[in-house]
Amino acid sequence: MNPVMIIALLFLLICAVATSLTRNLLTSVVIFMAYSMLMSIVWILLESPDLAITEAAVGAGVTGVLFFITLKKIHAIQGDEEDDKKR
Repeated sequence: MNPVMIIALLFLLICAVATSLTRNLLTSVVIFMAYSMLMSIVWILLESPDLAITEAAVGAGVTGVLFFITLKKIHAIQGDEEDDKKR
């Protein structure tokens, strides 16, 4: 196993633990997206580019957008309208 793979797996472990321990939902989603991008790098290192593209598109792209929309709908993150009302 090459050193790049070991470092990527270590960062994957750190992202997984950080996602579950973070109290802020927005931060947790961003860390989850970073986890997904790291996982796509691992798939590239394992010489599986089709899975890497799928992981990047679905894991970081679509799932991240769906999480952001959900957080917006449950008012876990504030939008521009709430910021304007506060001023």
